[in-house]
Amino acid sequence: MQPDPSQSTTSPFKGRSGLKRVFFAAGHSFDGLAAALRGEAAFRQMLALAVVLIPVALLLDVTPAERALMVAVLMLGLVVELINSAIEAAIDRISLELHPLSKNAKDMGSAAQMITLVLISLVWLIILLS
Repeated sequence: MQPDPSQSTTSPFKGRSGLKRVFFAAGHSFDGLAAALRGEAAFRQMLALAVVLIPVALLLDVTPAERALMVAVLMLGLVVELINSAIEAAIDRISLELHPLSKNAKDMGSAAQMITLVLISLVWLIILLS
């Protein structure tokens, strides 16, 4: 008996393996970054913040662990903004109709980024004021 392809647990887009998979995945990652740079003002703002503050963190007289933490929270802000933008794009792809569940999904993504910005502020303030 042949397995039913409609019951497959893997995506038909997951056919590559090895170095070919890594190469294609990197291409998709760069496409995602390019899309965020083109279409997401919040990502560009977060990137500008990181571009300014990462060199500052490298120049400050702090311990290596503190410096790493200062850079890491900025990178986390970029990651969370990418995820938030992906959630928004997926919701908009499904429907532009106003729906309470769509609003919740978008609001939760926004809340995640707000918490990340608070985290960035707290980490930088605690390190700079210590």
